[in-house]
Amino acid sequence: MTTRRTFLKSAALAAPATLAAPAIVRAQSPIRWRFQTYAGAALGEHVTKPIIDAINAAANGELEIELFYADQIVPTGELFQALQRGTIDGVHSDDDSMASPTPLRVFGGYFPFATKHILDVPVLFDQYGLAEIWDEEYAKVGVKWLSAAGQDPCNFNTTKEITSVADLEGLRLYTFPTAGRFLSRFGVVPVNIPYEDAEVAVQTGELDGMAWSGITEDYTVGWADVTDYFLTNNISGAWIGSFFVNERRWADLPDHLERLVLSAIDAGHTYRNQWYWGGEARLRATGDKLALRTVPAEEWAEVENAAKEFWTEIAEEGEVHAKIVSIFREYNEIINQAGPPYTF
Repeated sequence: MTTRRTFLKSAALAAPATLAAPAIVRAQSPIRWRFQTYAGAALGEHVTKPIIDAINAAANGELEIELFYADQIVPTGELFQALQRGTIDGVHSDDDSMASPTPLRVFGGYFPFATKHILDVPVLFDQYGLAEIWDEEYAKVGVKWLSAAGQDPCNFNTTKEITSVADLEGLRLYTFPTAGRFLSRFGVVPVNIPYEDAEVAVQTGELDGMAWSGITEDYTVGWADVTDYFLTNNISGAWIGSFFVNERRWADLPDHLERLVLSAIDAGHTYRNQWYWGGEARLRATGDKLALRTVPAEEWAEVENAAKEFWTEIAEEGEVHAKIVSIFREYNEIINQAGPPYTF
């Protein structure tokens, strides 16, 4: 009768060399990524760093990500090219700021009046089909799109008071490319400079302010210290930004690390939802650095109506453009029928 002991003894006699010199198990070297965010260090602490920290803590040494802030490796406008060629491995940005060579570029960041609230973004991606479009378009250019989420609205913080649409005329504002293209219809002069230079540009008079964020960012990054007024009217209810990875680097990850990265990103979306939503309310109510101003709704309707014309122009630029604009129109019809709180 063969027992476990006799089996092992027979195996030892049959292959003495193999058993006498057992192989040494070596730990696999960690996968290392360099990751750059569109955000400066103060903002990145809330919008990107929690995700990177969560991945590094949970990856058990198998994946190590080094985080870089706005313009630290490459200028924000070169993020896509750097990601595509592997200079950096991962990016958190909007399509517009990173000069995406896809039809999606115009829709990232702040597409005028496409959203009213931060939760509109995941709804549009997960329920109305934008996720499939983003995934397909980036696959065509060799980049892995991972996930999109909303952040803060696009309000105005300025050194000059805005109480009417006419007050936009001549304002030199740091803003996103597509937002600037839209706002130029009202005489705004968009200024494109590195993110970290915006505060100094206001102090030196090169800028009159920003059309870049909500009030949470204004206080967080120091812009509330150099501007005087915050316009409660906005041109978009939520920033649309995404997480991207170099396609080859994503393919290097085993399945469990892919799931870990995606779970950490989802958790980060949840954190930003409450951080921005709570911050916008608290700082409007109790902040003491920016005086609130509002253009009457009936007058601001001029800006909203101009956005409808802008949408029509964008839809004529291509098939993908038209498809995305149709989704925005469908969603806006739904929320307009639903009424408050969706339409506030």
